[in-house]
Amino acid sequence: MVPPLSLAVAAGDAPATPRPHLQRLLDRARALGPLPVAVAYPCDAGSLQAALLAAQDGLVTPLLVGPRARIEAAARAAGLPLDGLAIHETEDEPRAAAARAAALCGSGHARALMKGSLHSDELLAAAVAREAGLRGSRRASHVFVMDLPEYERPLLMTDCVVNISPTLMDKRDIAQNAIDLARAIGIAQPRVAVLSAVETVNPAIPGTIDAAALCKMADRGQISGAMLDGPLAYDNAISLRSARHKGIVSEVAGRPDILLAPGLEAGNMIYKQLVYMAGAECAGIVLGMRVPVVLTSRSDSVPSRIASCALAVLAAAGEQP
Repeated sequence: MVPPLSLAVAAGDAPATPRPHLQRLLDRARALGPLPVAVAYPCDAGSLQAALLAAQDGLVTPLLVGPRARIEAAARAAGLPLDGLAIHETEDEPRAAAARAAALCGSGHARALMKGSLHSDELLAAAVAREAGLRGSRRASHVFVMDLPEYERPLLMTDCVVNISPTLMDKRDIAQNAIDLARAIGIAQPRVAVLSAVETVNPAIPGTIDAAALCKMADRGQISGAMLDGPLAYDNAISLRSARHKGIVSEVAGRPDILLAPGLEAGNMIYKQLVYMAGAECAGIVLGMRVPVVLTSRSDSVPSRIASCALAVLAAAGEQP
């Protein structure tokens, strides 16, 4: 029997920094059994390795979708076995593979969609296409779960990948998607910090108006299952000392579970700073559709990709909007 993977050594390198928060997600997902996942255009070593390792650990059953010759060539070059894996052959065109993978999810043959070696917009375009039948009642949005060294809890961040300039109602869906994921990974009452440049409402900074509105929407039940506060500047959102220094009385400030960015530019910069300067390891998925979408980047580590598969398992175990 193959022993369960540890995210600290999943890449086959020397032991890395332990990732206790992501490791707990992996353990929790493993107990739910393998999830059938359609992997779109897995024609490079990174996407194949992640899918195979996640399968080895009992997280997923990969359905490889794309040109058989290219998939098999990539596997041979990387020394990866494809024994027993289903390959759903398509023409050698990423969009064709994405459409077929989305169709497998729409028909129920797969319960999650995973990016291979194609562009994110190609996969998302197939997922939101009307013929795929995967649209939910909410706006699709991306959520990261971050494991930061010496930070006592997992930290979720949204949306740093999909929605460029979300409207207030988009942000409502973005917040609810992240809240539902937080609850799926075991955070019973997540605290959501709605970020802006300042912690006071200023009509010259539209994000502060949206933040205040989102908090009132939570009061009225339009956002459920969490505590929201905002606008909060990043320092007083993340640091209790900073919040107290500025006289902010809040159940969220200084102890958030979720950071809600005002837009993609700000969110993407914060996420990359946490990864490249603070040593964060991330898992991430797209929510808001009938199935979760594992939307990895070429720069993601193998442990990050495996943890993203674990997130998809946990998200799929809950109700999709």
